[in-house]
Amino acid sequence: MSRAEVPSRRTMLRGALAAGALTAAPGVAHAAEGRAPYRNPLVEQRADPHITRHTDGRYYFTASVPEYDRIILRSSRTLRGLSTARESVIWTRHTTGDMAAHIWAPELHRIDGKWYVYFAAAPADDVWKIRIWVLENANPDPSRGTWTEKGQLATAWDTFSLDAHTFTHRGDRYLAWAQYEPGLDNNTGLFLSRMAGPLTLTGPQIRLSTPEYAWECVGFKVNEGPAVIKRNGRVFMTYSASATDANYCMGLLTADSRSDLMDPRSWAKSPEPVFAGSEESGQYGPGHNSFTVAEDGRTDVLVYHARPYKEITGDPLHDPNRHTRVQPFGWRADGTPDFGVPVRS
Repeated sequence: MSRAEVPSRRTMLRGALAAGALTAAPGVAHAAEGRAPYRNPLVEQRADPHITRHTDGRYYFTASVPEYDRIILRSSRTLRGLSTARESVIWTRHTTGDMAAHIWAPELHRIDGKWYVYFAAAPADDVWKIRIWVLENANPDPSRGTWTEKGQLATAWDTFSLDAHTFTHRGDRYLAWAQYEPGLDNNTGLFLSRMAGPLTLTGPQIRLSTPEYAWECVGFKVNEGPAVIKRNGRVFMTYSASATDANYCMGLLTADSRSDLMDPRSWAKSPEPVFAGSEESGQYGPGHNSFTVAEDGRTDVLVYHARPYKEITGDPLHDPNRHTRVQPFGWRADGTPDFGVPVRS
């Protein structure tokens, strides 16, 4: 999600990348030749989208709502179907105490036979004391059963933290997240730790990235919203940078799949954003992405939010029109992802 502008974030970027290998007609992202296109936005007024395709063949969707007060879930057998799928509320904020404000960026993951939702929340009496919290559901269907609060996921520092993303690699489970590191002049950097289980970090917690380039520091100095995809012998971690207005954009970290992911030297940081707003397509502030796969089981799909306008009155976090969008993407000859630019609505 976007940290509610805690300590500082940049200027509009145009064409940080050349148009990708996949092209799209206005308002349509083509999943694969001969397949029905995706129409954008996929879901309106849903930010920080996370879509996972489960082994049951269904897509599950969750995201931040403009009120920042609940966690929602949709499911469908197709990506397009998420647009009109029934939306259920699986958890609602507390009215007092912990988990009462800024319910942000939920992610749904299936781990060891149970479902988990990682999300950010703050207490009612200190709404910027944002931390990572976890829900658990043992039912095979995440839209059924009971969601149980499992408490705060503790990190090395008790500081502003959010955007937990878990993934596995070579038999180990990892958590990547955004956090403020004491003593640094930024809002959030990206961190990585192994996990002893879905609720516990183990071993060292390393910093992978901190805002350093101009495009990461407009309005607020932010690295957040990590998401991992593994292809072509490498581990790619996208993240979002700068303020949550039109300056929001995506960066990229890359590691060799054979390297020690817990060694910061294993990760290379791209010096330019890999996905940014486009004057031509009229989409601005794309970011906080996740990855899924098209119905063909092969085509990689980028899931992200963006606004269809640049100018915002007041705090961008109070502007509700960050819409969930999807578009297929390809891979360059050197094995790196080519996200192109946000497609037109």
